[in-house]
Amino acid sequence: MKSRSSKKLSILFFAAALLCACGDSQSEANGAEQANPAVVTQKVSEGSATEKPEPEEELFDSDIATPGGDMNPADNPEAPGMRRWTGDLDEMEDRRVVRILTVYGPGRFHLEEGRGRGLIAEMATRLEEHLNQNMERKHIRVYTIVIPVARDQLIPALLDGRGDIIAAGLTITPERQEVVDFSIPASKPLNEILVTGPSAPTISTLDDLSGKTVYLRESSSYRESVDALNQRLVEKGLPPVAIESMPGSLEDDDLIEMVNAGLLPWAIVDDYKPQLWEGVFTDLVVRDDLVFRKGGRTAWALRKDSPLLKASVDAFIKKNRAGTLYGNILINRYIRDFDWAANALSEEDYARFNELQHIFQKYGEQYGIEYLFAAAQGYQESRLDQSVRSHAGAVGVMQLLPATAADKSVAIPNITEVEPNIHAGIKYMDFLRDRYFSDPEITPLNRGLLALGAYNAGPARMIRMRAKAREKGYDPNVWFDNVELVAAEEIGRETVQYVSNIFRYYLTYRMVAKQELQRAEARRAAGISDVLDR
Repeated sequence: MKSRSSKKLSILFFAAALLCACGDSQSEANGAEQANPAVVTQKVSEGSATEKPEPEEELFDSDIATPGGDMNPADNPEAPGMRRWTGDLDEMEDRRVVRILTVYGPGRFHLEEGRGRGLIAEMATRLEEHLNQNMERKHIRVYTIVIPVARDQLIPALLDGRGDIIAAGLTITPERQEVVDFSIPASKPLNEILVTGPSAPTISTLDDLSGKTVYLRESSSYRESVDALNQRLVEKGLPPVAIESMPGSLEDDDLIEMVNAGLLPWAIVDDYKPQLWEGVFTDLVVRDDLVFRKGGRTAWALRKDSPLLKASVDAFIKKNRAGTLYGNILINRYIRDFDWAANALSEEDYARFNELQHIFQKYGEQYGIEYLFAAAQGYQESRLDQSVRSHAGAVGVMQLLPATAADKSVAIPNITEVEPNIHAGIKYMDFLRDRYFSDPEITPLNRGLLALGAYNAGPARMIRMRAKAREKGYDPNVWFDNVELVAAEEIGRETVQYVSNIFRYYLTYRMVAKQELQRAEARRAAGISDVLDR
């Protein structure tokens, strides 16, 4: 039987592309809750099928869509928001993307029921609303993208132009202030304390750590605190504390788990973090009497010389940080009341995908559409539930109208059964792509994006919008900032956000998968038990 540890990785691969294509908007928060409308798109078969040529390429370029690949979106010139750039908020407004760097982990930014969830996910949604209200944006909006990276890559990624804001609980320190700017504090004062486990020797004061070894990430503020302790020890004529570096992909929660299991004698963490695992790690001793740094404050980090972004972020943080109504709601939801030991994707979602995966692979390969992207549409339409029926009569996993499936462009019978339903849905998407967007001047990526637009709005409307884009001087072969602008005028927000969400979630979850795999490998190398995975 597959362990939950390996199962969670399988689920994550599934989520990397499958669950990112939800049609709901992260931008429509209602109070503290994110909107989660069920989107059911009615398909209308238009035009006549032509003889379908052999598939020339997959829906998206392989460097984006290949599961497990070492994707680098920054090298893809067609990936909005993913190229390296620096600049202030006015330039981000022109690009229509503000990129938020964080780390993947429970409560902060994790996968839950197929979506990016957690404190940072909700703050990103709230920030997006804040930015668009201030800019008086309506349909053509500025989007926030959450980009998870390893913790030791947060500041390098920011400085390298791979993100615009760091929202990951960074403590404000003099050393960090030399290279980045910080927002106003986002947290209340925090203490850095020691936690010990069953393998720890007796320790009464911090001086008792003299000559002993502590285990921490080099990029953490804890390193600076130990350096300060060592300076005091040396002044007293005592041996300094030895520092053993831990992988940057390990989070404090991993170190806490290692201490509880006796793999490490102790760890330095912010004082609130052990509280999250109360009742889970029963061999952990919280030594809040052993304080390395007192009254630290966390904040969001920005590149220097970004006064417009800093002013906007400061105004946002002031209204949404710890101590405000909204900030306290999120703290309660994702820190105090969050179920840290049970945050994986639902067993039901995984079971459905595991059952249907071979069908998506079979027909994805047949029609040259990357199978995880096809499965993403199935998840969006029905949560992969064949029993779903819409009020308009759409059927099954792919929510096809029987008339669409019966049209000669698809001609797949028995769509009340799951395999023909998936077959018909993928074939219909292939028909849209090849029938309406086969011009060799259209890149593979834009063929997919335009087909998504047709899938949502209908191919006849997409033809009209591309013609209007040409009349207005836009490129009819490019979705973002071209046909997209016409769609905003003609339709409004729905199709624009539909395509944007699928693409940005796809990229985001691909990177989530990469970070989680790196963290899992670091945990295995450190010998951490799977106490949370059973």
